[in-house]
Amino acid sequence: MRKPTILIVNDDGIYGPGLRPLIQSLKKIGSVTIVVPDQERSADSHGLTLHKPLRVREVSKDFYILNGSPADCARFGILEILKEEAHLVASGINQGFNMGEDVVYSGTVAAAMEATQLKIPAFAISQGIGPRQNYDVAAQFARRLAQQMLRRGLPDGIALNVNVPNASRERARPTLVTRLGKRVYGKKVTVRSDPRGHQYFWLTGKNVLGIALPGSDVAAIGQNSISVTPLHIDNTDLQTIHLLKKWDL
Repeated sequence: MRKPTILIVNDDGIYGPGLRPLIQSLKKIGSVTIVVPDQERSADSHGLTLHKPLRVREVSKDFYILNGSPADCARFGILEILKEEAHLVASGINQGFNMGEDVVYSGTVAAAMEATQLKIPAFAISQGIGPRQNYDVAAQFARRLAQQMLRRGLPDGIALNVNVPNASRERARPTLVTRLGKRVYGKKVTVRSDPRGHQYFWLTGKNVLGIALPGSDVAAIGQNSISVTPLHIDNTDLQTIHLLKKWDL
């Protein structure tokens, strides 16, 4: 019996520490092809490269790097390399959580959503950053989740967003199905000067905080549980439709 075809993508690039644990885990259940950016593309969101050529290089058998975004990697991998024969797309394992509003910025999540738009079941998986980084728990969970998705499928327009606490298997608690939580970002723009006296800026600040709303991914991670959150391509807010219909537009 032919093994299912699995495409692996990420936004951390070829040297992302979670990439190879994910590859080794999913190779146990499928035929794996990897397409990742040629450099780190964290927080690239759902951008597609339309203003310059895409160039691909095969670094080893079934392992490619692309000079594009994570969403480019998913789209190119499905349409050009696999010729639409993918059965599943796994994006990750990202170094750092993608919870709450993080999903708006995340290249990891965007790659999974791009696959979903192309009608391929997909999930994004991320793990917290800690002093002793070990991706075994996340990689093993990714394999179990992939097996379930290959067997059961997903509703149209749905991708799964997974976050794994940076904890050992012994400390990890049962998996929770969650909603998106609330993230709090710093609003400070850091201004510095280069050796020639010209200003440059950093938009990132201190570590992002989370509000552990009941039933949220943030709350699940706070209690050392793996969180699985279904995300929908359709961002329409149905309640506001009724509100806007009352406006004088």
